[in-house]
Amino acid sequence: MTKPVQARSFDAIAADYDAHRPSYPPALFDAVEELAGLQLSGARVADVGAGTGLGTARLYERGARVTAVEPGDGMAGQFRRGLPDVSLVRGDGNNLPLRTDSMDLITYAQAWHWTDPARSIPEARRVLRPGGALALWWNDGDPSVEWLVDQENRMRVFFGVEVPAVPSHRARFRAELPDGLDFRTRQVAWSRRVPVDAHVANLATHSDFLIGDPVEVRDFFDRERALLEALFPDGEVEEAYLVSLAVAHP
Repeated sequence: MTKPVQARSFDAIAADYDAHRPSYPPALFDAVEELAGLQLSGARVADVGAGTGLGTARLYERGARVTAVEPGDGMAGQFRRGLPDVSLVRGDGNNLPLRTDSMDLITYAQAWHWTDPARSIPEARRVLRPGGALALWWNDGDPSVEWLVDQENRMRVFFGVEVPAVPSHRARFRAELPDGLDFRTRQVAWSRRVPVDAHVANLATHSDFLIGDPVEVRDFFDRERALLEALFPDGEVEEAYLVSLAVAHP
């Protein structure tokens, strides 16, 4: 399964993605402003791989003049339903449909890993004005929370991925960053409380499950739901997140 095909797997579940994926905390955007050396209010921002607009909406709320870039039909359709007043163009980071020197900031929320850095970095340099910034971030489960680590390990076993002896969240984050750029990094912790079913629905929107065998995936979630209901008898879980942010001036 190629990366582009896996990325497009979200189109079929765009409404569920929008309903169940977590958003981002205000402190993240404070950090973006600090590391990028700009104020989001009034800044020209391209949010690439915008999906249904979870990150775009937060940028727009901060007063950014934001243009979303999204390749997928289903995700773009959901974006337009939720954010009808925000500009959206179709495309991806490897071939940005944006003018040269037109943006103060380019952001990738959970989306950089779908690009080819050999193409997306030159494109970012072309589109950014002199002194502009590139910001990449990922929302991951907090590795200090035991039940989340246990759950991630169960998912790794299901996907046939090696379970690390000592989880290293920061090492994985650094591995996502492209070579050749001088990144400044920051991590922001936050959490949200959701029903068990909403937590499982969030997991189900991840691409590895979307391209998996439907029967095996359903069996995994049945087992996972039973484990969580035993662990959280009140029916709610607190999803603890660590957002890893990297900002560079390419």
